Amino acid sequence: MTEIALPTAGSTNVNPLKRLAAQTAVYGLSSIIGRFLNYLLVPLYTYTFVPASYGVVAEFYAYMGFLAVLMTFGMETGYFRFRAKGDDDPSTVLATVLRFLTLANGGLLLLALVFQQPIADLLRHSDHPEYIWWVAAILAMDSVGNAAFARLRADNQALRFAGIKLIEIGANIGLNLFFIVLCRQAYEADPGSFLGELWDPEIGVGYVFMSNLAASGLKLLLLTPQFRGALTGFDGALFRRMLRYSLPMVVIGMAGIVNEMLDRAALKYLLPFDDATNMAQLGIYSACYKLSILMTLFIQAFRYAGEPFFFGYAKQQDAKQVYALVLTWFVIFCVLIFLLVTLYIDLFQYFVGSAYREGLQVVPVLLLANLLLGVYVNLSIWYKLTDRTLMGAWVALAGAGITIVSLWLLVPRFGYQGAAWAHLICYAAMVVLSYGLGRRYYPVPYDLLRTLGYVALGLGLYTACNWLTADLGWHPFAAASGLLALYLAIVALADGRKLLRRPQAQREAGASP
Repeated sequence: MTEIALPTAGSTNVNPLKRLAAQTAVYGLSSIIGRFLNYLLVPLYTYTFVPASYGVVAEFYAYMGFLAVLMTFGMETGYFRFRAKGDDDPSTVLATVLRFLTLANGGLLLLALVFQQPIADLLRHSDHPEYIWWVAAILAMDSVGNAAFARLRADNQALRFAGIKLIEIGANIGLNLFFIVLCRQAYEADPGSFLGELWDPEIGVGYVFMSNLAASGLKLLLLTPQFRGALTGFDGALFRRMLRYSLPMVVIGMAGIVNEMLDRAALKYLLPFDDATNMAQLGIYSACYKLSILMTLFIQAFRYAGEPFFFGYAKQQDAKQVYALVLTWFVIFCVLIFLLVTLYIDLFQYFVGSAYREGLQVVPVLLLANLLLGVYVNLSIWYKLTDRTLMGAWVALAGAGITIVSLWLLVPRFGYQGAAWAHLICYAAMVVLSYGLGRRYYPVPYDLLRTLGYVALGLGLYTACNWLTADLGWHPFAAASGLLALYLAIVALADGRKLLRRPQAQREAGASP
């Protein structure tokens, strides 16, 4: 694949925001297209499987979220940090990461093979122990593949990164359609046919995991060129230094997954119904959670581009002013996404089956919670750039504690709506904590008034839409379109060109960044 080198953070002839936007756009394009295509699987699942069956998928992917963080050991961020320092050869840094991840994840896969039945019994899925090692194999291949993806990101090979991601997602979608649509229909028409024999009703949603497993294997194969030159050169002393830096990132990552995914792992245990009803409620909540996908996509794309950008730009004289401007832009786009989904919820609801739409009321809460998560991602540069990852871990742990307590208090009383509010409470607290610590250890001149103003504006327009449609009888699409246009006009008038100017130019013009 021909690679186009995007401008790096150290270039001086290109606006740094435009560089970050360019890489976010490339990463975002692959994420948006890929995740949107994956998003189209949600209608397939919700129109094919009953909520209790879809709840099994949501539950296992929640477990995978926890294990994915654990089995990368924070080495991705460690790789960026030690590569950026320049004290060690980049190939040695990658080799050290790669060998450790291969050994650790090989051990995970072995344990899953040996103990698959006891683990399945513990999780109340005794009839399907094969799910355990399928999931472990997916995790192992993805964790090793992340080292190669980190190399692509550090080398600014965003297009190759995007291409491999899209191939993996395309393979996953194609296999889902093959098994769940073609083979299932062939089985229903003639169980003895070639395609019909490939569908086993006892496996059911297990075909989701099988498709993912095959796609992850294909991805790892495509990433093999990135392992070139990284198969030798493990440095024990470097590994110990990387481990000291990276292990707190595991705590941060695990706490982050608690905040993001514990609800889906714990709902079946916290809801006050029987197991079947709890799994159905989990399925409904998880399907509606997918309606916040646009916000999640943008945050993911920003993370891919933002982490190497923040590290690479840190030595520039105007770094802090640029970081402040990045947050303002970030919030503007997140509020736009919030309005796009909530104002047009009558359209977005058709992405899930009718049996799942009773949970739509959680979508605005989850969107706002994810917006705050994105703000926290921006604010977290203070501990990454000052090597205070252990202190950052305490912030993440505080958020995890808030999540656990909130779920325990709210879910038994308010059901899955309580889980959505637990997200919002957690991320709001983490934003406040991270901002306060950042002001002490790495003060960035964030424009709080403008940032909070845009969030308040988004909430006000959402409330206005409900008032116009419910009380005044406006057509939902007319009200939504008018209010969305109003938001864009306010952004253009309030900030417009000023946000596109370099912070240095703003200071020269007498404007505050």
